[in-house]
Amino acid sequence: MKKWLTVIILLGIVGFTYFCFFTLSSDSSDKEKQVKQVELTFLRNLANPAFNQAYEEMVSAFEATHPNIKINMQSMHWGSEYELRLRTELAAGNHPDIMAIDSPNLALYANSGSLLSIDSYMKEEGNTEDIPEGVLKGLTYKDEIYLAPIVESSIALFYNMNIFRKAGIPFPSGNPNNPLTWEEVLEIAKKVNNPAKGVIGIDPAQGFNVGEGPAYFKMPILWQFGADVISPDGSTAQGYLNSPEALEALQFYQDLYSKHGVAAVEMPPAPFETDKLGMTVLGSWAISELQQTPGFVLGEDFGVAPMPKGENQVVPNGGWALGISSKTKHPEEAWEFVKFATGYEGSKLFVEISGDLPARYSVAKDFPELNEYPKNIFVQQDQNYSKNRPVTPAYPVISEAIKDLFEEVGLEGKNVEEAANKAVVKINNGLKDIKK
Repeated sequence: MKKWLTVIILLGIVGFTYFCFFTLSSDSSDKEKQVKQVELTFLRNLANPAFNQAYEEMVSAFEATHPNIKINMQSMHWGSEYELRLRTELAAGNHPDIMAIDSPNLALYANSGSLLSIDSYMKEEGNTEDIPEGVLKGLTYKDEIYLAPIVESSIALFYNMNIFRKAGIPFPSGNPNNPLTWEEVLEIAKKVNNPAKGVIGIDPAQGFNVGEGPAYFKMPILWQFGADVISPDGSTAQGYLNSPEALEALQFYQDLYSKHGVAAVEMPPAPFETDKLGMTVLGSWAISELQQTPGFVLGEDFGVAPMPKGENQVVPNGGWALGISSKTKHPEEAWEFVKFATGYEGSKLFVEISGDLPARYSVAKDFPELNEYPKNIFVQQDQNYSKNRPVTPAYPVISEAIKDLFEEVGLEGKNVEEAANKAVVKINNGLKDIKK
């Protein structure tokens, strides 16, 4: 009897050991499966090294705290190459789970059904009150939020202090709430302009380039003079882009080149850094770029002032923001990444590395340099005086029309009203095509 009892006990011990081993192995296997169960594809734009590093470290930080989510990040050069790749992938049905989108193009993707509305996510846990109203408006289509911002952008008036000193002109105020008027800028440009010595008064809006730059830098001139590009309901450009206020803005711009001769169609290489350009309008990112020029020092050789105003004080906002594909199989996990990347923690990490302007009030407050001259100019303008470009599926047509319009007015010297009417027709045709 004792012998059988011993056998039974031994079998019990063996069985219990096997059960424990199997259970632990099974649990370990299940946990391993959970860690690797979700992989999200993230397509984004390439930029400068600091920007790219910021994304790399942000993804690593997210994955460290979310072991069940793997981010497969893919990148392409920004601009037409990126837009072409993204639209080609979407048309072919190859939807990345998460995608970076230049905010002016938001409506094009939302209208086509490619983007998932994140309105409920943002309002429930995205802290929308931490984002400036003007910025949030540019991420909204048909009253639904589709994109979440990490960083923002702004522009300002940069002036060459060496040229100002020689002309005996006082430096403009660095107070974001006290900009020069465009008329005051014109008078300064006249005084510093010196064709005999090859000195140009002002580059008012980044010359004549391609891509989105022309619309970003030139559209604010229309806004500053009290004009707009299309109607509030997005149905027409008639009466807006060719309004009296728009024509006044366009004529002022043209006169800088043709009547006053203080702006030049062709400029020498690096004119601002070589003391050949008195004033220029640049983005916030230009501060660090300019200081890479040996012997060209902020506060000694160049300064920054708020963007000039006309009837209104206004600057452009917008930038690359994150959206979620409407076709993703993992919307909750995709939102977890977007929430982290665009929330306080992810945004702060991104700004620390990239040096860009944060989209959130809370992040901006945590960086002393963003609350001091000159970066405070860009931050406060973005928070208090910024406006988004039109949110419409026809925006690519609008962007191209604005580029062409300012080229015809400034570069070719065409009649302002005729050029504006031509742009109106082009935009209205684009708006009609969207409705079909």
